[in-house]
Amino acid sequence: METSAHNLRNLFEQLGLPAEPADIERFVSTHRPLADAVALADAPFWSRAQAQFLREEIAEDADWAEVVDQLNLMLRA
Repeated sequence: METSAHNLRNLFEQLGLPAEPADIERFVSTHRPLADAVALADAPFWSRAQAQFLREEIAEDADWAEVVDQLNLMLRA
């Protein structure tokens, strides 16, 4: 079983987004606040592939689920 510790930088890289700390802050501030009624994966700023990845990781409670949850909380703050 693979046990890898993922972080926000890794997640942004996985999503094909700029992943420097300033890039992550800019992304969050640009897209926050995400309405409570909108699931993270359904947000309009994701590509189809990004949304599918996020949806699958949460549904399967996979490796990335914890950091995806972290991003979700950051976008709702």
